[in-house]
Amino acid sequence: MCRNIRPLHNFAPPATDEEVHDAALQYVRKISGFTKPSQANAEAFNRAVAEIAHASRHLLDALVTSAPPKDREVEAAKARARAASRYAA
Repeated sequence: MCRNIRPLHNFAPPATDEEVHDAALQYVRKISGFTKPSQANAEAFNRAVAEIAHASRHLLDALVTSAPPKDREVEAAKARARAASRYAA
């Protein structure tokens, strides 16, 4: 899994459309091997991003959980702490 794609389910506030689009863009970049497609591939690339973002939004809207929503700031602080310990040397 690409490290830049973050879990978007069960957060307060819920994932924005921009976050879903960014995750879809990262996914399409990963599987296509393009960070920026050529003009010949741009339409297919952009269509794939839109379709994956659409499917991802439907998935996130349909998922249910009994766990309390995670706080974005708390999760970001945990990630920063993990990064600090990983790169401390």
